[in-house]
Amino acid sequence: MAQNVSSVKLIDGDRRLDGRGVTDLRSLKITAGVLKKAGGSALVEWGKNKVLAGVYGPREVFPKHMTDPYKAIINCKYSMASFSSLEDHGRAGPNRRAIEIGKVAKHVFENNIFTNLFPKTMVNISMEVLQSDGGTRIAGITAASVAVVDAGIPVKDLVQGVSVGKIGGRLVVDLDKIEDNMGQSDIPVIVSLRSKEVLLYQLDGMLTRDDINEGMDLVFEAAKLVREKQVQALKEKYERVEEQVADEKPAAGKETEEVM
Repeated sequence: MAQNVSSVKLIDGDRRLDGRGVTDLRSLKITAGVLKKAGGSALVEWGKNKVLAGVYGPREVFPKHMTDPYKAIINCKYSMASFSSLEDHGRAGPNRRAIEIGKVAKHVFENNIFTNLFPKTMVNISMEVLQSDGGTRIAGITAASVAVVDAGIPVKDLVQGVSVGKIGGRLVVDLDKIEDNMGQSDIPVIVSLRSKEVLLYQLDGMLTRDDINEGMDLVFEAAKLVREKQVQALKEKYERVEEQVADEKPAAGKETEEVM
């Protein structure tokens, strides 16, 4: 028999089931430049989530009749590996949820990338969930934003994702899978801290106007930490590149001496 949602105690005072406070994010690690064949890439490890993003382009449009002479076309694909969770994701082709998330991600990046700089081209953004535990669309778009910048594509800003919702009558940020499934509400949000824009907002459940206003304040505050992790990942990637170049220079000089 299924357990009554209202009987599940998800929060005790200010502590949640995993020990976090109401405004605490799960552990977050972002690594940029993890794929050699992609123009840009990033791996986000957010709690138990592991999401890989790759960016290809700007490149020639295919099929050609979709070419826009004034701007680049953005394509976003979201998928979950068959082994990513206990649910079955082994069906052929994307499911309804994956198609929906791909479309909302496309909307985010169409409003973030300077598409007018790359007319008659396309940019493909792929997000692959390797392991899931709630909030994968947030993790995927956060990873994709790093991957786009890693690809050298001009953007208005790095964008950050944070979810907010209500469990046990309390507003909390960054809901995990249990809190998402058993809680009273869940709002995945994508924001730009530079412009204070909300690029994605999806509400599941019931909240008052005061709850929504307070929740958005929590989102923007938590997004600051996510942005720090994104910037750190990109800096570390280019530090690795500089170190590799520096290591290769002496070897090249030595070969020149031997030839002479």
